[in-house]
This record gives sequence, C-alpha cells and structure tokens, in this order.
Amino acid sequence: MMALLMALNAFGIDAILPALDDLAETLGAPGNDRQFVVGAYLLAAGLGTLAPGAFADRFGRRPVLFVALAAYIGLSLACASATTFDGLVILRAAQGFFAAGIVALPPAIIRDRVGGDKMARMMSLIFVIFLLVPAIAPSIGRGVLVLTGDWRWIFVTMALAGIAMSAWVFIRLPETLHEEDRQEIRIPLIARNMKSAVSLRETIGYTLGSMLVFGGLFGFINSSQQLIGEAFGAGDDFNIIFAICAGCMAIANWLNSRIVERYGARRVSHAALFVFIFVAAAQLWFANQPDESLWTFVPLMAANMSLLGFIGANFGSIALQPFRHIAGAASSAQGFLRMTGGAALGAYIGYAYDGTARPLALALLVTAVLSLAFVLFSERGTLFGPPVPEED
Repeated sequence: MMALLMALNAFGIDAILPALDDLAETLGAPGNDRQFVVGAYLLAAGLGTLAPGAFADRFGRRPVLFVALAAYIGLSLACASATTFDGLVILRAAQGFFAAGIVALPPAIIRDRVGGDKMARMMSLIFVIFLLVPAIAPSIGRGVLVLTGDWRWIFVTMALAGIAMSAWVFIRLPETLHEEDRQEIRIPLIARNMKSAVSLRETIGYTLGSMLVFGGLFGFINSSQQLIGEAFGAGDDFNIIFAICAGCMAIANWLNSRIVERYGARRVSHAALFVFIFVAAAQLWFANQPDESLWTFVPLMAANMSLLGFIGANFGSIALQPFRHIAGAASSAQGFLRMTGGAALGAYIGYAYDGTARPLALALLVTAVLSLAFVLFSERGTLFGPPVPEED
C-alpha cells in the first residue's frame, strides 16, 4: 500500500512522458518548454511536502493522506480539461503541491512502526514496487494515447488510479501515529521540530546527498524523451528503454532489501556512491566522444539508476532514524529539501539539454561527488559504519 501510494506520484510524472510531443503541439509549447509539465510538478511537490507532516503529527496520518489523495484526483481531472499550456503548467504545479502528502507520509508511517536498518530494508522493498511504476508508466501512457488518440485521457487515468488507492487506504490502513507522539499545531513547535530534522549533523549530509543524486535522476527524467528520441533517434523504443532503466533500479532495491540488515545501510550506500561516481565519469567520457551511441548510453545510465537503488532508501532511512517521535515533521522537512532541491536541479539539468548527453553526464558526476562530500561531513570523515539495530 505504501509503495503504490508513493507510486501515484511517479505515475503522475512518467505516464505523460510519451505524450509530451502531442501535448506541446496541441497547446503550442515551444522547444524545451514541454519539460515544464514534469518540472513544475516535481518542484511544487517538493514545496508541498513542508505542510503534511506537521498536520499528520497532530491529527494523524489517515486524515492528511485523504486530503492529499483528493487533491491528486481533482487536479488530475482539472489537468485533463486544460486549454492552454500555461494553464496546464499551473495546474500541474498545484497538483504536485497539494498532493505532496502521498510522498511525504509513507516514510513517516513506516517510521511509526520500525527503525534502524530494518526500516531501510522495508523502504527498499517499497521502492521495488514503487519503481516498477516508472518502468511501466510510459507504456501505460502510450497505450492510453493509442486507444483514445488524446493525451487528456492520461490525466483521467491518473484520477482513476487515485480513486482506487483512496478506497484501499480507507478500508485497510489503520492509524499509525502513537498517541503519546501527537504534537500541537503551534508554529514555534513545528519550526523547532523541522529545524532539528534538517540541522542535525549526523543526518543532514544524507538529506542533501540524496537531493543531489536524485536531482541528476530528475534531470534524466526531464530530458529523457528528447535525449532518447532525438539525440539517439530511438523514439519508437523510448518506452522500452525507460522501462529497462527503471526496472534496473527496482531490481537493485530488491537486492538492497536482502543485504542491508546484514551489512548496514551505511556500508551498502557508501560503496554504491563510490561506484556511482566511477560510472558517471565513464558516462562523461563517452558523452564527449563524437560517435557516442545508444549502446553505450543505455547500459551506463541503467547502471547508475541501479546504484541509486542502493543509495536512495538507505540515505532516507539514515536521515529519518533519530526522529521517531516527530516522524511526520521530520519526513516533511527532509522531503522538502530533497524534492525541492532535486526538482530545481533536475529542471536546470533538463533545460540544459543541447542535443547531446554531455550536460546530463556532467551533472551526474558533479552531483555524486558533492553528495560524497556531504556524507563525509555527516560522518565526520569516517565511512562504512556498522549496521544499526531497530531499537537504536
């Protein structure tokens, strides 16, 4: 359930990718501007994550989650009715902002139940299912486009998915907030809780580190349709290629769930980050060759997306570990930094698309190196720490 809740967000991003050309033609969006349909949603979702956690710490996870689901459904239908490109971008931003609870609350719900490396294992299992949606979402979007001939029906499909999830949550999800952990709605208290979640040295490096590496991923998502379809001339195979990359990330999360409690989230994620830097350097080298082809780009991109499977869930679990009693506010504050910074960085990387893979490759390498620097700051220069038990 938590996986598919988070996957609604991924579906809202990726299902529309195959229709960007048709959408741009219908609404008159020039050049790279079509990417704003994705970038506006991502950036607004990051901003929106600030609000749900504090309310969920006071009123419980369920009520706030239902508000987010209602916003997702209603604004999906509004997007389907958009008549101008600017109007669609505004609606997409509103959808990302008001539906941010479907991204911010699942980690808090999990943290209500478990901690330590066990949380990292559960988050990895959630990410397996969560990442299968990006793998198939473009194909679903393409299928809807072929069946109906109108990209607007993709947004209607999003609304239907939101309705189905709302029913499941209503029937099966209990309230997970512990009574003794309820927080008052007082601005100073909320600000203090959120500040503690993003100022603790032991965790802030992991929040900023994941923001950077996922910013690179968002840059790929933003420019993927143009990069694969135009630069490499494989537009007809876009859905398959995107599914391969996302599928590799899902498999990596499954493997992470099998090893993280044995070796520890720190050891696994630190090793993956070093390999990520090496692969990103190889991507940059190939991108600067005059004859770079799809056959070099896709394996390296899939490899780095796989490595993100050993980084994302582990970084997130390490960052949230000390904050069980304020898990909602902490998840919101950390999600705000991660999503807003990552989305803004991803939009910049995507908009820097110049007909080659060079901007993306350079961005992946730079963000990974900076992420390592932030992790070193949090760990006071010592990497590969031991496993963390649930009760820690």
